[in-house]
Amino acid sequence: MGEQLTGDYAESVAAQVEQAMDEAAAICFVVDVQSRVLPADEDVAARLRQAAQPVYLVANKADNDAMAAAAADFYAFGLGEPHVVSAQHGRGVGDLLDFLVEGLPTAALLQSAVDCNLAIVGRPNVGKSSLVNAILREERMIVSTTPGTTRDAVDTAVDFGDRRLVLVDTAGIRRRGRVERGTERASVNRAQAAVARADVVAIVLDGGRDVAAQDQHILGRALDAYKGVILVVNKADLLRGDAELQDRRRRQLRWRAHFVPWAPVVWTSALRGEHLDELLQTVLNVADVRRRRVPTSQLNALLIRATAAHPPATFRGRPIKFFYATQAAIEPPTFVFFVNYPEAVHFSYQRYLQRRIREEFGFLGAALRLHFRPRNDGHG
Repeated sequence: MGEQLTGDYAESVAAQVEQAMDEAAAICFVVDVQSRVLPADEDVAARLRQAAQPVYLVANKADNDAMAAAAADFYAFGLGEPHVVSAQHGRGVGDLLDFLVEGLPTAALLQSAVDCNLAIVGRPNVGKSSLVNAILREERMIVSTTPGTTRDAVDTAVDFGDRRLVLVDTAGIRRRGRVERGTERASVNRAQAAVARADVVAIVLDGGRDVAAQDQHILGRALDAYKGVILVVNKADLLRGDAELQDRRRRQLRWRAHFVPWAPVVWTSALRGEHLDELLQTVLNVADVRRRRVPTSQLNALLIRATAAHPPATFRGRPIKFFYATQAAIEPPTFVFFVNYPEAVHFSYQRYLQRRIREEFGFLGAALRLHFRPRNDGHG
């Protein structure tokens, strides 16, 4: 917050800084020891002296003892003793973190109340930030028609009924090879990290544009991570009154996303605030489905019926035999099949088993993970 804000987004950034301060449990005010006291720092310090939260003054770039001694200048801010650190060299950082953690809730306590971590991803300028703002009913994210406005992944909690979600708004993901060096590459990396720690991934599509190969690429990333998946067609208000265009979008979506017929589709309008409750309820439903457990007896009864109806192919002239199956984990739902030739189970037969599991037990919106092992792999 110590820098003077300039440029097209200065007002929006300043407003969000103020909002973040109001909602924070504590505030770290970072100053530059090497630059000494700047007028902008004095302005920020004056604002922070009025803050209700505890304020921790952090004097960064204290790379040596002489610079550390210069941190005494910042006592003039009236914010207490400066915590002297060098982020580049790691000096004093551990002590600062220990000091901060003592006064804050633990991460475990903060996460215990969260029902779902939702990553909102999509190609640039499809309206992800607008969608987050509409859900929160406030201007939390900077919205612009300029692609790439969102650079960081920003976590924001939202309550829906008696349940809590954490929304992660991310930078737009481009295809590999089209990601420029520097800031944009870092933005994509953060978006990928957000997907990795999410329970459910909402892939936002632009209702005003054709579904593109780039949208398929983003969907593939969520599937590779075995997340819950929801397709969100934003700007659906642009299709209102044009039945032919609506039909085209639906057919195109079925074609482009044919490999995830199990993914729910929600048509929304961030601009008009339409179907947002439906979206959040769908997200929570998918999160619950990812925690579902199938009793072993029911799973094996299905396996017997499935292999009888469609026996697997032979392997080197010998039949492939399935002995039994069990659900080994949730989030993602993970099923282990014990078979005499696990390496010979063709991917098409794997898809068949996955489809039969979905038909029998649901799992709408949840990517399933299947493993195939020999019976003597610890179970002989």
